[in-house]
Amino acid sequence: MGTCPHTYFSITHSRMTKSNSKVGVGACSWPRGKPLVVRYHNKEWGRPVRNDRKIFEFLVLESAQAGLSWLTILSKREGYKRAFAAFEPKKISRFGKQDITRLLDNPNIVRNRLKIEAAINNAKRFLEVQKEFDTFSKYMWGFVGGKPIDGKRKSLKDLPEYTKESKAFAQDLKRRGFKFLGPTVVYAHMQAVGMVNDHIQTCFRYQELKNTG
Repeated sequence: MGTCPHTYFSITHSRMTKSNSKVGVGACSWPRGKPLVVRYHNKEWGRPVRNDRKIFEFLVLESAQAGLSWLTILSKREGYKRAFAAFEPKKISRFGKQDITRLLDNPNIVRNRLKIEAAINNAKRFLEVQKEFDTFSKYMWGFVGGKPIDGKRKSLKDLPEYTKESKAFAQDLKRRGFKFLGPTVVYAHMQAVGMVNDHIQTCFRYQELKNTG
């Protein structure tokens, strides 16, 4: 849910937001002027996540973002939590036609059938990965050797759309049957859950997160 918080998202927001906001001295510029995004940047984005349910939450939200701004998704986050069983993969994996109809009528989420069906499908695939690796976290973090990559970004211009790690991760997810999770979206996920620290080096969060993981 993150390209700063999702590479394509960060670039978009670096152009859109120029007004001052309480992001922090020397902080990444992309959240400015958007209080909801500022809070996300200051509290969540880039913090290493190893809890499976939280990881699945990000996967659901990021797959829903395709073609939309991250601000739109953040504003619907609570709606998603209520509509998608608090992001519990086992419960979501059991959703059927009636649930899909219910979700399509819910104005508090992105009402796109393909994205809704992808979330249900991905819940099933998520459970399969858990069964194979014990936790999805163990599987996911394996793509970066178990610890965060230091992006060492000097400016937003240094942020890539995807990396070799996100490409490998996305390819394996596709092989396993996951949907709406291509290399760019997966890189956004990696940024969001702290698999890579892509705060710019002058950002206070870069310094705070540098030695975590």
